[in-house]
Amino acid sequence: MNSKIGVDPVRFAIFLFFTAIACSIGLYWRITWVIPAGILLAAFFSSCVRVASQWEKAVILRLGKYHGLAGPGLFFVVPIIDSIADWVDQRIRITSFMAEQTLTKDTVPVDVDAVLFWVVWDPEKAVLEVADYRSAVAWAAQTALRDLIGKTLLAEMLVGRMLLDEELRKLIDERTTPWGISVQSVEIRNVIIPSDLQEAMSREAQAERERRARILLGTAETEIAKKFAEAANAYRDDPVALQLRAMNILYEGLKETSSIVVVPSSLADSLKGIANSLNLDLTKQTKTKTNNDTELILSDEAEKEEIKIPL
Repeated sequence: MNSKIGVDPVRFAIFLFFTAIACSIGLYWRITWVIPAGILLAAFFSSCVRVASQWEKAVILRLGKYHGLAGPGLFFVVPIIDSIADWVDQRIRITSFMAEQTLTKDTVPVDVDAVLFWVVWDPEKAVLEVADYRSAVAWAAQTALRDLIGKTLLAEMLVGRMLLDEELRKLIDERTTPWGISVQSVEIRNVIIPSDLQEAMSREAQAERERRARILLGTAETEIAKKFAEAANAYRDDPVALQLRAMNILYEGLKETSSIVVVPSSLADSLKGIANSLNLDLTKQTKTKTNNDTELILSDEAEKEEIKIPL
């Protein structure tokens, strides 16, 4: 039972008010019995008055039976006949809970720490249906967490934590709804696994990363080999291009050191032949272009002469 501790200022003010009136009347009229009677009357009236905060509801029992809810604000009860079973706080509550050394579906012992956000939406059920609804909520959350861990793999617990939060919220809400309590949300804060298992998982992750790196490297080498094969086929059909490529590679490798490259005579003769063939082709192209230009000029002059002939 959540009873209020301390002096209620409203009740205390009422008690002082009636006591002061009784004392004033008794002293003025010199009637001695009025003072104790006034004090008793003040105590009676002050015990009838109760004040509930904005977020509170009072569950009232009359002669042991449920009578109703009161609050927030000022309300009255009948002394001796009425009693307040509990003051129910209807704000959102926060309860932390955990499951220690609980086996997952793949038999891995884990420690899970979580926090629960819940609210009492029916004070009558919360007080009358369960002896201590605060402790009941905590135990229901802990047992639901253990049940969920036993049905979940460790990998799913580490990766899909948001899905587990929602599933755990539904499990707890099903158990607390008959008590007039609604679960707003559940958040799993931490999942602790054994240290030796952490090291094993770290090694496994590192091995997986190395495997992916090797696969990427092998794929790249395969593509490079295909390109080299295509280049080899192209150079096989064109030996001149192959010799030029060889000279270019040799030049690129030695140009930074300013070294002298000794070229074999056979290679020099080949290069000379290449140069002569290139010059010959260039000369032929030039002559062809010149002949074409000459023919074009002659044709233009002929057209002009044709235009000058009178009809």
